[in-house]
Amino acid sequence: MQIQDVRARELLDSRGNPTLEVDVELGDGTVGRAIVPSGASTGAYEAVELRDNDADRYGGKGVLTALGHVRGELRELLTGRDADDQTGLDRAMIEADGTSNKGRLGANAILGVSLAAAQATANAHRQPLYRYLGEHYAPGSSVGTLPVPMCNVLNGGAHASDSTDFQEFMFMPVGAPSFREGIRQVVECYQQLKRILGERGLNTNVGDEGGFAPSLSTNRGAVELLVEAIEAAGQRPGEGMAIALDPATTELWADGKYDLEREGRVVTSDELAQLWGEWVRDFPIVSIEDGMAEDDWDGWKTVTAEHGDSVQLVGDDLLVTNIERLQRGIDERAANAILIKLNQIGTLTETLQAIKMAQDAGWNAVISHRSGETEDTTISHLAVATGAGQIKAGATARTDRTAKYNELLRIEEDLGSDAVYPGASIFGRQS
Repeated sequence: MQIQDVRARELLDSRGNPTLEVDVELGDGTVGRAIVPSGASTGAYEAVELRDNDADRYGGKGVLTALGHVRGELRELLTGRDADDQTGLDRAMIEADGTSNKGRLGANAILGVSLAAAQATANAHRQPLYRYLGEHYAPGSSVGTLPVPMCNVLNGGAHASDSTDFQEFMFMPVGAPSFREGIRQVVECYQQLKRILGERGLNTNVGDEGGFAPSLSTNRGAVELLVEAIEAAGQRPGEGMAIALDPATTELWADGKYDLEREGRVVTSDELAQLWGEWVRDFPIVSIEDGMAEDDWDGWKTVTAEHGDSVQLVGDDLLVTNIERLQRGIDERAANAILIKLNQIGTLTETLQAIKMAQDAGWNAVISHRSGETEDTTISHLAVATGAGQIKAGATARTDRTAKYNELLRIEEDLGSDAVYPGASIFGRQS
């Protein structure tokens, strides 16, 4: 099936900022569509999201330049090519860009085309995207593992003002028998958390990812609130509902130390590793993402050596879905899991390579949204297609977040008796 046309438009993400939507049309008239997300807390080593920097339009955040690359150079490059050759399409775009970070054409332009092409091909084969991607990722394998959701219910750091130093505090339903039951349990804990905050006169407005952003006096107090909400919902902390963290410590890193402003202290990497050990001991925490900063490789090795056997340590800013940085992480035993964000690397092929490399090394892969999201549900399909077993998609609030969970509910129904919900067993694969 040949690509007949590539179209694109500028529309809005969940923060009201411009982003790209791309349509790829095949020769038989089949169309695939994808919308590109955008991050707020971004790592220095991510692929380049091309913005116009025109202050007179959208405050410089417009994407007309990237849009022009899709409608022009990328359309000309891919028209007439075989849509089934996802690897070839992605390689051609990477080579045409000619930079190490997709800075010329823009990772947002390249990714939009890459994902829309995959969706078009899946549609042409009359397959849901997760089945098509599953065959593309691991030919001959059965697809059926639903991901355990990480649901961001308390926001701090770069995602909220006057809140905690650490960025995300998440519910994770590790004891549920199915994805559907897991989401139900999260919703009930989330509503209990809202009630508790309201009764204490704390803010219950929601942030970019649907989580609450109350003004708390300590970082530890946020975890204590989550435990209280879990118990109030009738769940057993750690057995039924666990907690995951994304402290986003790159935002706190300066001059070789971490500034915990909320606590009035500056700590070393060793001291921060000690703090994580105390929290894992005191609370039902099963996963910590970006527990050290993106350039603190020694800190990552320390925290992994000391706590990697008892908690999942996820590299986001450290690894940025990049196989070269991931290989270094594996070689140096820095982290034991990788966060997967499609727009960090910019093509579907490279994303799949990163997931496979991690899994082959005995690491976990967590499929993730961005803080600037859309109604696009590609990551839901990616999580099932690769058997990743975990997805991070925000709170069970705001349509841009619930769209991902709702799509997983549909996929679970479509899979029927083939659906598998791994629960806490997902952590048995980490090294």
